[in-house]
Amino acid sequence: MYQQRLKIAFFGSSLVSSYWNGAATYYRGIIKALAERGHEITFYEPDAFERQQHRDIDDPEWAEVVVYQADETSAKEALESAQNVDVIVKASGVGVLDEWLEREVIAHYKDTPNMIKIFWDVDAPATLERIHNNPQDPFREQIPHYDFILTYGGGQPVIDAYQELGAQHCQPIYNALDPDIHHPVPADEAFSATLSFLGNRLPDREARVQEFFFNAVSALPDKKFILGGSGWESYSPQFPNLHYLGHVYTRDHNQFNCSALAVLNINRDSMARNGFSPPTRVFEAAGAGACLIMDYWEGVEQFLEPDKEVLVARSGDDVIKHLRHLTPEKAKRIGAAARERMLAEHTYRHRASEFEALMNADYPSAAIA
Repeated sequence: MYQQRLKIAFFGSSLVSSYWNGAATYYRGIIKALAERGHEITFYEPDAFERQQHRDIDDPEWAEVVVYQADETSAKEALESAQNVDVIVKASGVGVLDEWLEREVIAHYKDTPNMIKIFWDVDAPATLERIHNNPQDPFREQIPHYDFILTYGGGQPVIDAYQELGAQHCQPIYNALDPDIHHPVPADEAFSATLSFLGNRLPDREARVQEFFFNAVSALPDKKFILGGSGWESYSPQFPNLHYLGHVYTRDHNQFNCSALAVLNINRDSMARNGFSPPTRVFEAAGAGACLIMDYWEGVEQFLEPDKEVLVARSGDDVIKHLRHLTPEKAKRIGAAARERMLAEHTYRHRASEFEALMNADYPSAAIA
């Protein structure tokens, strides 16, 4: 814990809206936990992609939210307003002016050595693939200038890759559970199903959704399936045993996770290849006590124990087998074990403590002796 209250400026996609913004839960969890530990956070987000029209929450009491117009003039004003902070964070995937912000955070505050500059990568495997595929990627030359590269996943492979690119420090701060937000609730008939999957339709996920989800829908016509997320409206073919919900607001995630026999998680291609990249959905579902079926990726045991706390599928056939043998009693037992593991090891309070430990290690003057 810090003696001083750190003032943190955080430039990200959106804190108040999860619309086309899967990182919202992560931002909320980390920032709320840091605020509880006495730090003062201002979150800067652009008015873009209709996120302000699809808010999940009002401005929270634990952070100040500044919405700026999606142009360089407004972004520069926002950046200049952060001049008195102790820590400035540029998150990946803001969605507008990313290259500009990544460059200008360093350029604008190059003569402010006491300000800690962090690039927080919420999609590190994809970022690294992009950089390695393009030697001229403009972010490549910015990496050594950030005091920290933090990621929400990736393990040692991501650390090694960033260090090879000149990162001073790289450390994962994994997704986690906010038990105040995601917890067991009574089942809701509107979300009742044998298997539910929540995820936006993205090019680097669609083939895996076909393999792990739609193949099961087709193979088990006597089972009921639910699909939530944006972008699936035009997907073909349609199935009589599949109900499509569209965008599911975060206020409904507990009911979504608690109302099906099992909940499916499917990682995006780059995250699955890299491993050590559990998305927010895993912690949301486990925290609600859901029986989770998860596509396999290296490092899963670091978060949940297969067969005891999670069911792991290496193929679509494995998903089908799990569903054919899964009873309500077994599902309840697995879900309860997963929630217990999350509460013991993987809450955002744990992650906030990890963040402070990094600050302590490299900036001991700010820490308790």
